[in-house]
Amino acid sequence: MPASAAINRSMTPFEWAMLLALSVLWGGSFFFNAVAVRELPTFTVVVGRVALAAVTLMTVMRLMGQRMPAEPPIWRAFFGMGLLNNVVPFSLIVWGQAHLASGVASILNATTPLFTVLVAHALTADEQMSGGRLLGVAVGFVGVVVMIGADSLAGLGLDVMAPLACLGAALSYAFAGVYGRRFRAMGVEPMVTATGQVTASSILLVPMMLLVDRPWTLAAPSTAVLASLAGVAVLSTALAYILYFRILATAGATNLLLVTFLIPVSAILLGVGVLGEVLLPKHLAGMALIGAGLAAIDGRLWRRIANRKDITEAGS
Repeated sequence: MPASAAINRSMTPFEWAMLLALSVLWGGSFFFNAVAVRELPTFTVVVGRVALAAVTLMTVMRLMGQRMPAEPPIWRAFFGMGLLNNVVPFSLIVWGQAHLASGVASILNATTPLFTVLVAHALTADEQMSGGRLLGVAVGFVGVVVMIGADSLAGLGLDVMAPLACLGAALSYAFAGVYGRRFRAMGVEPMVTATGQVTASSILLVPMMLLVDRPWTLAAPSTAVLASLAGVAVLSTALAYILYFRILATAGATNLLLVTFLIPVSAILLGVGVLGEVLLPKHLAGMALIGAGLAAIDGRLWRRIANRKDITEAGS
């Protein structure tokens, strides 16, 4: 992997604000997906998402007077990023959401930083594993087992395959978070990276959609589904990826993917409040363990507690 500039270990308030905004946009994607999969098959939903996002971002770039690069190495990177960050995870999540509540899918997606710690340790020089992060990974994966249920792991039914699909998406996102760092070293702006990624994804996915889904045989989607596709494309993809690559360039892969712990909040609220979904106690217990694991990975909470303890002891 190309050498990259130093990244922030502790995020600035502005980076945290972007991270919160990104969590709301991506949390909404689980809601939009849940509406769309009621009427459309997997690849049709995913193509609708990335193709509309590509058109949106290209329009924005044109209005800003920016142009897409023509260099083959950059486009090879776009296709690599598109595969890892769109084609594989979007397809797995959308398929999984046909069999899971959107809140459950979003909680499983929150394992992305756990995978990222392992991937970043193996592939980067400046995001290495520490004792706290190793503990966080262990606790987080215990949470995953609690969510899926130890008894379910003995079989390979949809009650296991759907969660495993969401976990596969999280692993792909982890590789994408590390892979995407190269764009800063290549001098590619966040807007250009986001546009190139979804454009490359569209090129990869359209043939798959035509071959597998045969969209000309499908019934016309409802207004609600069309609105959901527009929402997931423009808000949860186009706008979200502008924020994604901007945060990635300065805060690093591990910091950026802490967003997946925030995503379930908005996804669960929308799923329960609008779609009438129900979360079981094991889902909430799993989310609590995953959250504890992410807190250990991040380390900020424990450092603040230790600092307050030191201040209290010094003043006594």
